[in-house]
Amino acid sequence: MLTTSSRLRIQEILTRLSMGNQVTLEERIYINKYAAKNQNVSNWLRRASRIQRNQPISNSIDELLNGLDLNSDEPHSTYNPDRDDLGEWFSGAPSWIRRS
Repeated sequence: MLTTSSRLRIQEILTRLSMGNQVTLEERIYINKYAAKNQNVSNWLRRASRIQRNQPISNSIDELLNGLDLNSDEPHSTYNPDRDDLGEWFSGAPSWIRRS
């Protein structure tokens, strides 16, 4: 559970991060420490990173995924059928997802 002062500090740092302002290494370590333990902080960090990358919402599906926080936090981790083999793309997935 976050204290009010921790939550406010985390949100202030994430606001600066999302706007592309300077964030120190100590602040990044502080955020990552909480993100590893708290799902809300992890979600806030992913959202701030997406905002920083300026990914425009192009349609209602993207808007829904963004609102549900289902978008990938890795900018180049999406499947591309022209370049990627679907089997290799799922190679790190749990066994129940991999093709047999």
